[in-house]
Amino acid sequence: MANDLLTFAGWYFLPNLATGYLQTALYTIFIRAGDPKPAPGSPRFTKDRRRIFVCVILAYLVYTVYEADWQLRRAGDFYRDLGVPHSISTGDLQSHFRKLTVKFHPDKLSSSTSAGDRAKADAFYVHLKLARDTLIDPARRFAYDRLGPCILATQSAKTIKDVVTAGLTETAMYYVGTGGVLVLLGMLGYLQQGRFWRYLVMAGLFVVEAQTIMRPEFPRLLTNFVNPLLVRTGLRAPYLPFQMLTLLRRIAVAFFIALSQLGPVLKGPDTLAGTDENVDPKLMDRLSVLGHATDQEVTRLMGLELTPFAEGEEGKRELKATLKEWLVQNTMRNDPEVKAAIGAVLTRRRQEGLVGDEIF
Repeated sequence: MANDLLTFAGWYFLPNLATGYLQTALYTIFIRAGDPKPAPGSPRFTKDRRRIFVCVILAYLVYTVYEADWQLRRAGDFYRDLGVPHSISTGDLQSHFRKLTVKFHPDKLSSSTSAGDRAKADAFYVHLKLARDTLIDPARRFAYDRLGPCILATQSAKTIKDVVTAGLTETAMYYVGTGGVLVLLGMLGYLQQGRFWRYLVMAGLFVVEAQTIMRPEFPRLLTNFVNPLLVRTGLRAPYLPFQMLTLLRRIAVAFFIALSQLGPVLKGPDTLAGTDENVDPKLMDRLSVLGHATDQEVTRLMGLELTPFAEGEEGKRELKATLKEWLVQNTMRNDPEVKAAIGAVLTRRRQEGLVGDEIF
């Protein structure tokens, strides 16, 4: 859940910031010195900004998937630490661990080994022993393959049935919490695009996780397609079910946030540059009619105000004299020196009035 919130924060702050810097850099590189650059709000600036924003979102989506997979690879797994395949039997695992003991047991270190190196060797051998103990126990191996190392801390999961119950409970809590966050973000105005499909896919992922936890064998997607492809290409070590589920969760969250960012841009109205080049034509027509009616009403009111002066030379002379007097009076009142003099006189009169009140 914490990773999902961090992903959401990154998606809503970094792409817009990166788009602005990238657009400035590209204009600096591709527009010759002295040539005018597109002004903010201009059609070309808006079009360029939209294209750059789409590219940034797609690049950030790819990076999010890669970063999630890199975290899984960095964390490792018991099979890779022991150097054995996922399908290894218990007997073969015991035999392989005896070879590792001969090679990595701390007692095999020479007397000249430093205390720091000996401590690292002890910790590494303890980790290998934990991996061996987990994988030779059927219930613990079943739990580790589907739920990851977090399930090992659950003391109540002693049998496969306990493991399935604990796994389904943890999965249900995750999706209830994630669904609640998505609903809250939707109420706040975020993630408006594809709301129906978002909840449908989240429900589908819950079904996939529940099926993966309850079935005795690995998902066919891993055993028949993904892992054989990874082995042939050598891109990375094969996925375990819990690694696949973790990656699917991160991909789903990142994809929905990316969709909410790209939806308004791809539909037409530009929310990045604040322009109205794609405003609804019907709305523009209504605004035009309203503006025309307002202009007519202002003209009518002005005509009514000037009706006394519309006919006769005497009325025109009176209007000119009135306007001239108003301009003179307004200019005099706004003059700083006149304002200062009037203020001084008023202050003196107020003071004199106070003195008179005190005497009487």
